[in-house]
Amino acid sequence: MIKYTATKTQNAGRPGWSVTFRHPMRRDTKRKTGLKVRRGLGTTSADEAETLVGQMNTLLSDPRWWSVARKPEALQTFDSRIVDAFYDDIEVALVDNRALRNDIIPLLAASDGYTKVLFVGTTGAGKTSLVRHLIGSDPDEDRFPSTSTAKTTIAETEVILTPGTKYAAVVTFFTEQELRIAIEECVLNACTAVLTNSPDERVADRFLNHADQRYRLGYILGNWRKNTAVEIPVDDWDFDPAPSTEAHVSTDEDAVPAAEAERNQKGLERYVSRVREMVKSIAIPHLVTLGVEYDTASPEDWDIALDLLEGEFYDSNEFPDLVQDVIDDIQARLDLVPGGKFERTHSGWPQSWSFTSEDRGEFIRQVRWFSSNYAPSYGRLLTPLVDGVRVSGPLFPKFTSEQPRLILLDGQGLGHTPDSTASIATSITKRFAEVDVILLVDNAEQPMQASPLAVLSSVGTAGYHSKLAVAFTHFDQVKGDNLPTFVAKRDHVLASVRNGLTSLREVVGGGVSNSLGKSIEANSYMLGALHEKSARLPGGVQKELERFFQQCRNAIAAVVKADVAPRYNLVGLDFAIQAATTRFADRWASKLGVGGRGGTQKEHWTRVKALNRRVVVGIDHYSNLQPVADLIRELQTQVSRFLDSPSSWVRAPASEDEAQEALADVRNRVFRTLHDFSRQRIVEEQIIAWQRAFDLAGRGSSQQRSEQINLLLHHAAPVPGPDMSPIKIEFIKTIRTLVADAVRDAHGELETI
Repeated sequence: MIKYTATKTQNAGRPGWSVTFRHPMRRDTKRKTGLKVRRGLGTTSADEAETLVGQMNTLLSDPRWWSVARKPEALQTFDSRIVDAFYDDIEVALVDNRALRNDIIPLLAASDGYTKVLFVGTTGAGKTSLVRHLIGSDPDEDRFPSTSTAKTTIAETEVILTPGTKYAAVVTFFTEQELRIAIEECVLNACTAVLTNSPDERVADRFLNHADQRYRLGYILGNWRKNTAVEIPVDDWDFDPAPSTEAHVSTDEDAVPAAEAERNQKGLERYVSRVREMVKSIAIPHLVTLGVEYDTASPEDWDIALDLLEGEFYDSNEFPDLVQDVIDDIQARLDLVPGGKFERTHSGWPQSWSFTSEDRGEFIRQVRWFSSNYAPSYGRLLTPLVDGVRVSGPLFPKFTSEQPRLILLDGQGLGHTPDSTASIATSITKRFAEVDVILLVDNAEQPMQASPLAVLSSVGTAGYHSKLAVAFTHFDQVKGDNLPTFVAKRDHVLASVRNGLTSLREVVGGGVSNSLGKSIEANSYMLGALHEKSARLPGGVQKELERFFQQCRNAIAAVVKADVAPRYNLVGLDFAIQAATTRFADRWASKLGVGGRGGTQKEHWTRVKALNRRVVVGIDHYSNLQPVADLIRELQTQVSRFLDSPSSWVRAPASEDEAQEALADVRNRVFRTLHDFSRQRIVEEQIIAWQRAFDLAGRGSSQQRSEQINLLLHHAAPVPGPDMSPIKIEFIKTIRTLVADAVRDAHGELETI
């Protein structure tokens, strides 16, 4: 039996004592018991701390105390600080962050006269710039929401335009476990940089910037500044006008003071030094034992060595101590936020922050600590911790006197992919049913590339074409001798749309493609100069936006549906299921490097392992590796094709438009069930298999892990065929039931065989 012991510890520069121990009941990010825990004891007395640590050792030495049911009795025996440190977070409940935000600032509904608009588009397309104009945000003075050509919008940003004088905000955060995984990966990447003989600057870069670009620790801990000038450098390749002095003056109230920036740098230097010491004491001896050297090892041998070293780091004391110190440093930054109220877990991790004010400037300044990417503020920004920001107040556009009742929902931009059948993240597609308008933001200079077409495919096959609108940004850059007028330029852009829809027709079917085309023709908006202040928007752009407001009003108006309903024979559905699961299996076999027919790039073993690590703690994706979203996409696409051809009609449609509206109703209902179904099949029902795959280590483990993941995905989404095993029969029956229920709920009928 493992012996668990506690010690008292004291962080540098902090007078208080903490208790540190491996918890016999809490699991680490690899789902193994023995998570290393550090809790403050609330005392500066070494003797008192020693007494408290003794009580913790009594708890740790007797397994009879290791049950939540014993907490009331423990409170009668031990100091409450020790009881809380041991029993808190043993049973971590899943947190619904949207529900947390709703508790503080409810989302208004169509019944209140409000239209919900979901913004979707590729990174850099201009989604956030458009949001700024719609909420009257000044790009220089407000800098909210943040913009950049890189991945800027990571968290869900929700803006409710309400009359009155009160501004309110609520921010919710990723869980401590999610951030711990990211920090661990950052530390491991920094260790790899040391092993490859990188200088301190490179080691710091790997430590501060996660490979996924979602978690930039430099925002929170400060950027590495050693041997570099503090001033913002002049970029010889900067094509933009010189930045305004107001944006970069050293007296900026958002800028981190020089003394604090220097302390941050010293802290980063200590982290880099500790990483080097950890590599020296843990990694180098192990590499010597393995007989592996970076300069002479083959790529395969080096990958194997790194995989083995990861386990050595996790089993050490130094690695979890460093990770916990980073977490403590992050939590210390919360105390620097000058206003608002935090709600925290027992361990001190933030769950939410809220703030209200009638001073618009002060309100924006407070919210920026959680949403900004402003370089002078690095070292205090909490942006990487945030999964959602909701604000409400009189945030109305300045280019019009109209005060539209809108709720604007913005999120992470789509990746730039060459595949028009790529999956859209479930965090986006789950909101299709909740919103009234789905606004695709696309670049008019190069419209309808693969990612926007993937959005159209997802919207159409889910039956939401009537909610679709497209905003074409950079329309002012559409130029040419053959494009002398607005009409000519608009036709030029829409010609690209028609070409894109033609390429989608084979995937989504003619009915869906035609419906998408009609929606775009009616609800497309040509926008330009969005980088300018609202007062400088051209009149034509203002008119386009006012036309968009009219669409938003129409979107929540009552609509009388035609008395039309389809009739289906479900025999053909089996072929749709077979096609969907075949495509899903082929794509993932290619990604995992265990088969497939090509066309999909094999993923590096580290990315596969990163996905595996997240799934075992309940996170169903990593970067663009999203098996749940992939299964949803394949099923909705193929089921949509099946639904496109009913065997007959209960009540025949008077036109093709009526037919497509009736079919869209069924598609909606099927689509809404696929998220829970797909997650249950791939994550919940296969969690033990995911854990076994993650636990693999040693030579050949990367290939074995890929093979095991491929096998579990085959179990989750089996391909029907002549050998109809019980698992395949059950899978088909479940989907048949989902579709049958959707048809009946839409007042359709099923033929009996």
